[in-house]
Amino acid sequence: MKLPLAGLFVTVAVACVLAGLSPAAQIVDTEDAPGTRAASPIYGVTLPEGYRTWPLVAPAEEGEPLNELRAVLGNPIAMEAYGKGELPFPDGSVLVKLAWKRTPSSEFEPASVPGAATTVQVMVKDSRKFADSGGWGFGRFVQGRPANEAEHQTCFACHQARVVGHDYVFSRYAR
Repeated sequence: MKLPLAGLFVTVAVACVLAGLSPAAQIVDTEDAPGTRAASPIYGVTLPEGYRTWPLVAPAEEGEPLNELRAVLGNPIAMEAYGKGELPFPDGSVLVKLAWKRTPSSEFEPASVPGAATTVQVMVKDSRKFADSGGWGFGRFVQGRPANEAEHQTCFACHQARVVGHDYVFSRYAR
């Protein structure tokens, strides 16, 4: 039995939210020293405090070769902008993408569920600080640690090539 596309997205969204709250699926957020967090190279972006409690912007599915389920969360500033359809996003907007390997459900054959956590990716809007990258700073974290500089050098180029007309943001608000 095939699920209609809307049913698939509901299944994915529920699974992502549940997995994001499940201790087994959490990516460990590490701190370098009390009160500090490891920062991404180039941009200096860190994992924001309390981001796992932020509202869901939208679920997403990434095909091969990544084969991931994703959930994008937004801070209150970003969520207000999404709600108003405001572009560009205002300074202070923060988006966080949680990603897991897509795994077939053992309970419901046509569904996929989150498997192993892969990355947490962060976008921070500060038009002055990040003027050279469309106003956005980027952070990609694996097990709470920033990925290397080479990986961060690809962030803005990818967003610039594909979503310049949406303030460099891929995610659309799932209402």
